[in-house]
Amino acid sequence: MRRRLLFVPLVTAFVPAARAATYFTVEQVQATMFPGETMKPEFRTLDDGQVSAIRSAAGVSPLSRQLKAWRASGGGWLIVDDVVGKHEYITYAVALDRGGGVKMIEIMDYRESYGYEIRDAAWRAQFTGRKSGGSLELGREIRNVAGATLSCKHVTDGVRRLLATYAIVLSRA
Repeated sequence: MRRRLLFVPLVTAFVPAARAATYFTVEQVQATMFPGETMKPEFRTLDDGQVSAIRSAAGVSPLSRQLKAWRASGGGWLIVDDVVGKHEYITYAVALDRGGGVKMIEIMDYRESYGYEIRDAAWRAQFTGRKSGGSLELGREIRNVAGATLSCKHVTDGVRRLLATYAIVLSRA
């Protein structure tokens, strides 16, 4: 008597657990980055010349012509922006001191299922003091986080772009 072995293919799908989360609203990030200061909206629509100058200075173009910026009563600036992680947008905020240096960055909305390690305070602290015109590259001045490479790269590129935006658009305001 012959026995037949029956092989049944097991099909499984790996679906990563969703990690998408909102960490800050605009009001919360304003209060965190500029405690006790009043914030005045200074929204701008970038023109072709500004977009071209930003792309030339930063090496990346703005995703939107709409610049969401607030001037702090102490002279600093808050800019809220988006970059694409791997598939989804990451909303982040950059606080600039009165001289245009990075005071801090915060991740406001993270919609990807992985790479959320960019919220780590030590990783974000690498941006503190950076200014427009200085080198700001992942793998050189900013260290990568394993498992979050695209998020790290795109946020780094975004901060470099916002520093150029400050120098080209906001420093003259």
